[in-house]
Amino acid sequence: MGRAFEFRKERKMKRWGNMARVFTRLGKEITICAKAGGPDPDTNPRLRTLIQTAKSENMPKDNIDRAIKRAVEKDTADYKEIVYEGYAPHGIAVLVETATDNNNRTVANVRSYFNKFGGSLGTSGSVDFMFERKCVFNVVNKEGLDMEELELEMIDYGVDEIFRDEEENVITIYGAFESFGDIQKYLEANSFEIKSGQFERIPTSEPKKLTAEQKADVEKLLAKLEEDDDVQNVYHTMDMAE
Repeated sequence: MGRAFEFRKERKMKRWGNMARVFTRLGKEITICAKAGGPDPDTNPRLRTLIQTAKSENMPKDNIDRAIKRAVEKDTADYKEIVYEGYAPHGIAVLVETATDNNNRTVANVRSYFNKFGGSLGTSGSVDFMFERKCVFNVVNKEGLDMEELELEMIDYGVDEIFRDEEENVITIYGAFESFGDIQKYLEANSFEIKSGQFERIPTSEPKKLTAEQKADVEKLLAKLEEDDDVQNVYHTMDMAE
């Protein structure tokens, strides 16, 4: 089914460790989006999709409302989205997406994690080219839907891969990063129930295979990065297959 499908399997197996982390991450995304495009989901399509994503993760409505409210409060610190790039042990490229109100704190923490676990923090652009940024939607499966016909129709909207997950009864749609809005409009216009919509970074080449011992070295760094409250997402080029 392609690289995006294989990547997603790995991401699904390694979700955020607990609900608190999920809610913190989504809360920041909602606040940033509401501040940029306005707090009304009817006029802010990206916010509308983020709210659906939060609901699919069982984020309480009060948490969602508070995240939106923070965007319009004058005394709320601004979050800046900053990407850090570097290498874990054994030549594994790592890309770290953060949302922070204190860049000095965040960069110091991220650098310390790389140093402590045998990696090195790189400069901007050092590993970004190894990843392709995609938008990804999960929608509720429709009875009797012809997947080939759907894929052919959505190619014009920037979609490059679609697959059905029978177990979760969802259809996952991957498209170009810049096609997020067009894909969302198509799905809403054709009465698809959007469960989530987000961005992901997918390695552009085959993930690097490591021994079990080497993989354990890398996973120590990845785990430490994901524990940090400023970190939103961590991507890497390591093959996670057993």
